[in-house]
Amino acid sequence: MKNLSPTIGFVSLGCPKNLVDSERILTELRTQGYQVVPSYDNADLVIVNTCGFIDSAVQESLEAIGEALNENGKVIVTGCLGAKEDQIRALHPKVLEISGPHSYEQVLTHVNKYVPKPEYNPFISLIPEQGVKLTPKHYAYLKISEGCDHRCTFCIIPSLRGDMESRPIGGILDEAKRLVDSGVKELLVIAQDTSAYGKDIKNRTGFWNGMPVKSDLVTLCQQLSNLGVWVRLHYVYPYPDVDHLIPLMAEGKVLPYLDVPLQHASPKILKSMKRPGTIERTLERIQKWREICPEITLRSTFIVGYPGETEEDFQLLLDFLAKARLDRVGCFTYSPVEGAAANQLPDQVPEDVKQERFHRFMQLQQQISAEKLQEKIGKILPVIIDEVDEEGAIGRCMADAPDIDGAVYLNGENKVKVGDIVQVKIENADEYDLWGSKIA
Repeated sequence: MKNLSPTIGFVSLGCPKNLVDSERILTELRTQGYQVVPSYDNADLVIVNTCGFIDSAVQESLEAIGEALNENGKVIVTGCLGAKEDQIRALHPKVLEISGPHSYEQVLTHVNKYVPKPEYNPFISLIPEQGVKLTPKHYAYLKISEGCDHRCTFCIIPSLRGDMESRPIGGILDEAKRLVDSGVKELLVIAQDTSAYGKDIKNRTGFWNGMPVKSDLVTLCQQLSNLGVWVRLHYVYPYPDVDHLIPLMAEGKVLPYLDVPLQHASPKILKSMKRPGTIERTLERIQKWREICPEITLRSTFIVGYPGETEEDFQLLLDFLAKARLDRVGCFTYSPVEGAAANQLPDQVPEDVKQERFHRFMQLQQQISAEKLQEKIGKILPVIIDEVDEEGAIGRCMADAPDIDGAVYLNGENKVKVGDIVQVKIENADEYDLWGSKIA
């Protein structure tokens, strides 16, 4: 039987922030009556939501566009790489339309142009009120702003997504409430610069549920805490006012988890990156955070092999890592990104040196991570269940963000459901993951 609704193939690449863009496009497509399909076969049109942050992501996006053209032929492109239309058309001139990031209305206009909008039928329109989500039902990303005002020399986000633009706080809280009402148990708060939320609008007062609400991150977190779900903060730029979030974590209002991308520890390299902070001050703040909230999990990311990084600079980074003893750490070797100011810097680090430093960095952090996880053995931790199969259940404790941190394995446990939050006694650990048993 032929499906009466037009079908749209959809490919979503890139980071969680891009995922949110995809969810919004999908929501609008479904609301207009289109059927979204996971393959190119016989789809009336294919949308590719691209990433353009680093060269490998650009290559992946270009390959995905080429595959969609080969398999289907009718392709529109959106997302970060869409800001580089010339680069896309040079390789794929047959792409129908191209738009940049967070261009939801433009994407829908393009779809309507090539595949006319179906007649609305309320009896077959089953779009849920909270919209279409690409994440599992029990957690969701909550984007609070778009763009970034910083000009870090290794990054091209401002040129792709523009300066920071905060969402109205009432709209954010409305979205959060709809997600929680639909069954979401964990909200992951994201932005290019989460801690700057509201600064571009001078923290003006908005309204929610008829009450005035100030537009800043602390107030937003206080309001989200009233929804009764886990609230996890990502991409928190290390402003001084981040300190005001820690008491909320100590009080259990938001998860004791802080994702602060520090990038390096050498003053010279930080200055070259146009990043803030002195390491001595950062170590003092970390100590203070732990005094206020002993259970806090600190996650960060770092870049090794940045142009001009000497062995002395790298040793400063290792020394910082040993002193800070961060719980979760990601590390990247510096990769030139087209359009980034750092590409023009002198003293580019050879690739073999980058790789050698990366391995030394990860070896040290792996040891720290293993020691910190050993300290959890014997403790009882709340764990949110992500997956259940014949071997048991897999979940995450408060210290674990989905897809980037570790997991908690409950071998043989199949009497739980995805989305359950259960108490687990930790019995074993390795460098990144935990094992335990559910308790009554």
